This record gives sequence, structure tokens and C-alpha cells, in this order.
Amino acid sequence: MKSILFKYMSKFTSLTKEQQKTIAEEIKIEEFKKGTILLRQGDVPTKCYFVLKGCIRQYSIDENGKEVTSNFYTEEQAIAVFNNHKLDKSSEYTFACLEDSVLVVGDLDIEQDMYSKYTQLEIMTRKMIEENFGKVQDEFATFIASTPEERFKTLLTKRPQLVVRVPQHQLASYLGITPESLSRIKKRLKIDNN
Repeated sequence: MKSILFKYMSKFTSLTKEQQKTIAEEIKIEEFKKGTILLRQGDVPTKCYFVLKGCIRQYSIDENGKEVTSNFYTEEQAIAVFNNHKLDKSSEYTFACLEDSVLVVGDLDIEQDMYSKYTQLEIMTRKMIEENFGKVQDEFATFIASTPEERFKTLLTKRPQLVVRVPQHQLASYLGITPESLSRIKKRLKIDNN
């Protein structure tokens, strides 16, 4: 599992292998069972995560009590809640493991200490956030301008593994459609539900 982490570190920094190993020794890797809640909507986050193996769902409960899925995090993706703009610092989202997962767990209380100790780690984190933010901006703009069928086709192109890893009702919520509409789209495109 640490080889995935080393690969990711190499992508964003010029750390030597020795520096990567030193940082990796201080990083905590944990296993979580399917169904584990990492953070509940309304709680203040104290951790951030990096997915080595597994699938994590991000969702919120709207004012009508309906679950609305806003993202799925899979291998080599970081999970962080950016909520400094809020006075109470609470999360708008719940993060739940859809599969047994292996995650790098970062403690937000010691984040600054780690950055001071390993300046390359801060550079890596900033570059990673910049890259991910750019992707999110592009994906959101495309999502807003797309029809439900176009959204599903984009999903098939960019994240096809989600179709088999995620329950259909959650995938439909993520796409902003009903499960019935998703079934019709799959039927038109001749996509097997299994």
C-alpha cells in the first residue's frame, strides 16, 4: 500500500526516496470496514484522508431528509473538508466507506507541525489541492451544462469503475437523477446493471 503513496508523492514533489520513506513512517495507515462513518454531517472534522484502497461516499441530508450524494473517493484521491469559511467549522457532509478501505489518516491538529518538519510535504499538499480544485471546477461546469445522459456518459468515460462499485440509487443521486431515470439511460445505452 505504501508504494501507492510513494508514487503519489513522486508526482507532486522532488522528495528523495529516503525523504519519502521518512515521511511515510510518520504517516498513519488504517483499515476501515464497509459501512464505517469517517465523519458525520454537522461534526467538526479533525482528520483528513487519502484513499489507498476502497470507495468512500460523500453525502448530505437535505431539508426534506433525503440523502444527496455529492462525490465518491477511490484509490489515489484525497478527502478533506474545507470549511474555514464557516464560523462553527462543521462539515456539510457525511463520509462513509462503501467498501472495506485502507486510508492514510492525517490528524489536522498536527498538520502544521508536519509541514514545518517536512516543507516538501506542504508543497505536495498545495500542488495536490490545486490540481484537484482545477478538476473539480471543470467537472462542475461540465455537469451543470450536461443532460443526465451526458452526465452518465462522462461518468462511464472518466470513472467507469463507479458503475459496478456503487449502488444504483447512490449513483443516480450523484448524477442528479432518479434511480428509474438511470435505469432508462442504462437501457438506452445497453449498459448491464450487474
